[in-house]
Amino acid sequence: MIFEEIIVKIAKEFDKKKIPYMIVGGQAVLLYGEPRLTEDIDITLGVDIDFLDEIKKVCKKCGLLMIKGITDDFTKKTNVLPCVEKSNRIKVDFIFSYSDYEKQAMNKARRVKIANTFVKFASPEDVIIHKIVAGRPRDMEDIKNILLKQNRKIDKDYIVKWLDEFSKLENYKNIKSEFQKILKSCLNT
Repeated sequence: MIFEEIIVKIAKEFDKKKIPYMIVGGQAVLLYGEPRLTEDIDITLGVDIDFLDEIKKVCKKCGLLMIKGITDDFTKKTNVLPCVEKSNRIKVDFIFSYSDYEKQAMNKARRVKIANTFVKFASPEDVIIHKIVAGRPRDMEDIKNILLKQNRKIDKDYIVKWLDEFSKLENYKNIKSEFQKILKSCLNT
């Protein structure tokens, strides 16, 4: 319940300020996949780092503190603003992103009603894409769970299209075949 309260507070502020965003990571997996422990909230922002001061104002209004030792230079280098909710110490990461992929993912985000507020979550397809790009073992398990739960509702062509784009980059050469392996394992389940 505490996570939902924090998410709703942040969503309201972003909506007031017309800042595009979407919930990604473990919170989105909880929506589309199987329940699992997640200790943070990841939010992709549809703005670039020039909006850092505005995002910091939203954080302050929502009771979020910058993590000690994190500087503006760190955030500008990494495009991540890590914060913590002051009462419950829940970590919230804001990820600045403005690539063509992220822009269209924002447009595809789903509005989910939480406590009488609509909150924007990345689509299940985009959660899968984010997870396959991250590539950790936990991410692969999350993808499998989303596919098993949402299988008939997943636009696999959309996922493959974007994985084709990402696979052109050196670090992501094998992501399409990794997705195909996970997909095949789900069909055999």
